[in-house]
Amino acid sequence: MKTFTAVAAFAAAVLATPTLTTPELAVRASASLEPITVKGNAFFKGTSRFYMRGVDWQPGGSSKLVDPLADTALCTRDIANFKTLGLNTVRIYTVDNTADHDTCMGLLNDAGIYLVLDVNTPLYSINRAKPAPSYNAVYLQNIFATIDAFAGYSNTLAFFSGNEVINDDLTTNCAPYVKAVTRDMRQYLGSRGHRQIPVGYSAADVNSNRLEMAEYMNCGTEDERSDFFAFNDYSWCNPSTFTTSGWDQKVKNFTGYGLPLFLSEYGCNTNKRQFEEVTSLYSTEMTPVYSGGLVYEYSEEGSKYGLVQITGTSAKPLADFTELKNAFSKTANPSGDGGYNSTGGASNCPAKSANWDVSGDSLPAIPSAAAAYMKSGPGTAVGLVGKGSQNAGGTSTGTAEPGSGSVTAVSSGTSASATKKSSASSLQGSMNFQPLIVSGLVTAFTFVGAALL
Repeated sequence: MKTFTAVAAFAAAVLATPTLTTPELAVRASASLEPITVKGNAFFKGTSRFYMRGVDWQPGGSSKLVDPLADTALCTRDIANFKTLGLNTVRIYTVDNTADHDTCMGLLNDAGIYLVLDVNTPLYSINRAKPAPSYNAVYLQNIFATIDAFAGYSNTLAFFSGNEVINDDLTTNCAPYVKAVTRDMRQYLGSRGHRQIPVGYSAADVNSNRLEMAEYMNCGTEDERSDFFAFNDYSWCNPSTFTTSGWDQKVKNFTGYGLPLFLSEYGCNTNKRQFEEVTSLYSTEMTPVYSGGLVYEYSEEGSKYGLVQITGTSAKPLADFTELKNAFSKTANPSGDGGYNSTGGASNCPAKSANWDVSGDSLPAIPSAAAAYMKSGPGTAVGLVGKGSQNAGGTSTGTAEPGSGSVTAVSSGTSASATKKSSASSLQGSMNFQPLIVSGLVTAFTFVGAALL
């Protein structure tokens, strides 16, 4: 037995040479985060109610697009700050769907942080001025490729089909195209064998049509309805209160709404930001309707909303960072289920009016070329480059029949992205076979030792 022990130890010493060169990868060993699901008008993590405590994260802003999940040094730096703030969610507006996101998604996973992701880019999006030609197969191909790139991560919480496409009464005619994209994304997830990741829309806080847009995204057949609704809200400007800000009226207006609702941006900076609204947002005066929110924004991009100032490779916390940290730390989530609406339910479609230029719930049919992606996948992604899609052709040629967005062609086997990314934390770089070799040798020596006894 001593001979076996010595030989096995020698084999382990010879073969167990380190191969992981990235320190962050070498130390990660936590399990995948449990995917977030929708029940009634709330999000759940297992059997526990889930409230978003997050920030909007896009270093460089829209003028200097940077995919924070494709830069290990950048995401490592910022995730440390997220942990200090006590976050469980981040939103990213633009990613490069050709890049490798395994490391950063794994680091988010290990920090207990979920991702809410916008699938659009400046080149591939719905044009509010001319929505019909911009809803085309080239556009859908690119957003389907983004879904494929992120659907395999267990900490992908949700996808946004659009952000503030409708920003006044005159652009409400874009609503059918936003809703069609949402329908197509949900159908694509199911048809390609991905898990059911929530898909919804991030709306502008337009007082004259905010409720109509929410109702519209939740009316019609099941395949046409969103999984959640969110809007960007800057109406609470410190010092303020639940009633002075008008948040009490928004809660009243959305009481009974059947989908999860959250703030995709908040944090008015008219005066000093102390984030007093955090106390209300995570209290039972709001949790029967709201599931938390995302503070705008992580990095200072010239608009005085930043929590940190990025200079070179450093991110220095600003005064707002400390204020938000303090607000979160002193505000606990409600016990129990927060008074959510467990039954959910569809809304009635809003009637056409002076401030809502949509009749009924007729949606454009998915372009024929894009429908083929449900079976074949979208092919090669284009990332942050490409020719753009808004006038690429291949548009919708008719009106969809109710129910046409149902999953009808489930992909055979496991989807490509799910195979590559079965969980965020399990992706530890190149496969190291040496532990398997050591294990095999140890097993072999065990039998030899037993035979010699």
